[in-house]
Amino acid sequence: MRRTWLAAVVAIASVFGSAQIASAQGQLTPVITVNDRVITQYELSQRVRLLEVFRTPGDLNEAARTGLIEDRLKMQEMSRFTAAISDEALEQALNDFAGRANMTLPQFLQVLSQNGIARSTLEDFVSVGVLWRDFVRARFSREVTITDADIERAIARRGASPTQLEVLLSEIIIAAPPDRAARAQSAAEQISRLRSFSAFEDAARQVSALPSRENGGRLGWLPIENYPQQIQSIILDLAPGEVTEPIAIPNGIALFQLRGTREATRTSQQPVSIEYAAYYIPGGRSDAALRLAADVRDQVDTCDDLYGVARNQPAEVLDRETRAPSEISRDVALELARLDPGEVSYNLTRDNDETLVFLMLCARTNAGAGSADPETVRTQIRSRRLSSLADALVEDLRAAAVIKQ
Repeated sequence: MRRTWLAAVVAIASVFGSAQIASAQGQLTPVITVNDRVITQYELSQRVRLLEVFRTPGDLNEAARTGLIEDRLKMQEMSRFTAAISDEALEQALNDFAGRANMTLPQFLQVLSQNGIARSTLEDFVSVGVLWRDFVRARFSREVTITDADIERAIARRGASPTQLEVLLSEIIIAAPPDRAARAQSAAEQISRLRSFSAFEDAARQVSALPSRENGGRLGWLPIENYPQQIQSIILDLAPGEVTEPIAIPNGIALFQLRGTREATRTSQQPVSIEYAAYYIPGGRSDAALRLAADVRDQVDTCDDLYGVARNQPAEVLDRETRAPSEISRDVALELARLDPGEVSYNLTRDNDETLVFLMLCARTNAGAGSADPETVRTQIRSRRLSSLADALVEDLRAAAVIKQ
């Protein structure tokens, strides 16, 4: 990757200082070989530090070793097809990467430098990722032709499948009343370029209007079917760390970052209709209105209980609806996605923030096979096939390689 031994020595000397050149040279000791191509102690320690800055969970030393080995295998495979990244493209990718953390490239490099990480380490990390993404799409594009029959079979299998796809997301909802809409849109566009989990969490704590801001916007595992179908397609197109484009909702903007996906035991199917109740409390997000909402939450276990709460009040203070998911307003649908029957939220407002919405999920009526959105299914099939083909290729490369650790 454009690094020479001399360049590596210079990079190490810049980090550790000329008084420690002897120690730095020890960092050049090979610790792993992949088909006779070495991975040095320096590269390993640099990758560990990079993962620390990215707040990667788990055993960082093992993750760094695995990542570097796979990078070597990927680069060797791509070199057979003359895949390469130009200096201009790499510089643009580095700027884009820094921009996702809401920084200029010099600012981002300064943060890395303060943590003892050389620019070349970032270059290696970014360039392999960019090249591999494009390589996989180009190499397997003809193998990922999805027919209408594929979609029909996938939809037919959904109802009988014992598993379902669950997603691990982080969320940000930015309040965007008319007088703050432009400012909110600008902030949302900056956040949508983030790729760091920690940067997204910091943004959630600063700008999100939801209670989840207290834990950086992190949500638990939820079935993808809980979300509106148009949102499902957007989420399924994300890679871990990527953030959706700003999603407009009434008086707000939503953003989601994907942290992971998994197959889980199916407990429900795609909902064909959702029944929910909305109890309207005057006062918006005032202390008095929020206290009343908390009191109501403690009084009710089912949607039927809300009729007792609303007795002797005008009929319009309580709505109870049964609607197809596509007919529910996007902000309400996103709130309901987090809830199980009997659970409540009071994150939404109406009437220019003058009315607090006490929202309760009554029930989800599960779908038969015919209700699945074909384009959502197509996106899911494409994503899975590309990922599966790429993973299989890496495993084949690993099996054929001579790796010494």
